[in-house]
Amino acid sequence: MTQQTTDDRPGIAAAVIVSEGRVLLVRRRVKEGQLSWQFPAGEVEPGEAEEDAAVRETREETGLEVKALRSLGRRVHPKTQRRMSYTACEVLSGTARLADSDELAELAWCSHSEIPEYVPYGLYEPVQQYLDEVLL
Repeated sequence: MTQQTTDDRPGIAAAVIVSEGRVLLVRRRVKEGQLSWQFPAGEVEPGEAEEDAAVRETREETGLEVKALRSLGRRVHPKTQRRMSYTACEVLSGTARLADSDELAELAWCSHSEIPEYVPYGLYEPVQQYLDEVLL
């Protein structure tokens, strides 16, 4: 039996959604290591583009219809060892809600100054730079 590595698992696509000067964060019911609050995210399905997965996961988790604007980068997450992609998105329609209450416990629209309260370990640098630009 071979040990499963990061590369064997599907990548995770995260949506960085900014609306009205705030960024959307969700809190999962099951913590992933130290992670509690994070961006709407989920596994990329076979043959699916990372940006499309971020849009789909946002709809499934929060009920929001969003449009992918641009990729903010990729990395192996230092806490989960999962391959991650981050996509900047804008809201097209809907109101954020707990559409998947099995997975999510709550959601919050955070101002720039509130981000460290929700994510005390810091954000991936390209994501932080993007939020610094669009939220200040």
